Amino acid sequence: MLLFKKINDLQNHLDRQRADGKTIGFAPTMGALHAGHISLVDKCNAENDLSVVSIFVNPTQFNEASDLDKYPRTEESDILKLTQAKCAVLFMPDINEVYPKSTENTETFDFGGLVKVMEGAQRPGHFEGVVQVVKRLLEIVRPTRLYMGQKDYQQFAIIQEMLRQMQSKIQIVRCPIVREPDGLAMSSRNVRLPADHRKRAVLLSQILEKAEKQAKQKTPAEIETEALKRMENEPDFRPEYFKIVDARTLQPVADFTGENGVAACVACWVGEVRLIDNKVFD
Repeated sequence: MLLFKKINDLQNHLDRQRADGKTIGFAPTMGALHAGHISLVDKCNAENDLSVVSIFVNPTQFNEASDLDKYPRTEESDILKLTQAKCAVLFMPDINEVYPKSTENTETFDFGGLVKVMEGAQRPGHFEGVVQVVKRLLEIVRPTRLYMGQKDYQQFAIIQEMLRQMQSKIQIVRCPIVREPDGLAMSSRNVRLPADHRKRAVLLSQILEKAEKQAKQKTPAEIETEALKRMENEPDFRPEYFKIVDARTLQPVADFTGENGVAACVACWVGEVRLIDNKVFD
């Protein structure tokens, strides 16, 4: 695996690969890698000639400076995992490399309701930061395909819409959620859960599974109410939302008949750790 910290060095290398007709798969990350991230690398390798991963903890998508400070940095472990996964290229820039003073963010997007619900409502400004950094990284890497995990479902939908509005030729690929053996969605935040909270955090995935089964008998509103009540009754759980939405527009649905399908999305504090999860109904 080759490690680059400077844009010019990375681009010179990737330009040579493109000149040889090679396709490039790209997975942007903020490090603290786990099996979910590695599944993106595996898919990159399976569908492209070259896999590129970036590790950059983007300050513009954190609402609180304390959250940025607490974000885990595990560079040595991340490099080892990527090497074992046969990642071809790792890009680890510093903030001045990604956001030099000469960089101007002149392109604007109209995401409509995509950014006003769920995470957008709870974390104002978060998706502006996500869009800014993903757009910037795509300008740097210029991949054939972009790989993003389903766990950040709303993020995926927004970046997909960004690429559509840009009329980009980059193909975005949604990769399935990777779960722990008990069903908890893998997350860099899981390591911060005390043992008791970690054991009970599986409730989120259990509620999502139950919601899909209930879709045959109950309305989305009834399922949402029951799911929220179940989390509220669990000690140390503080739910922010449980929403059943149109899988493309992310807007609320009155029933399960829409042509886009539906997704159930949840965000909940378990003690001092905020977890998210989702399930796209079959």
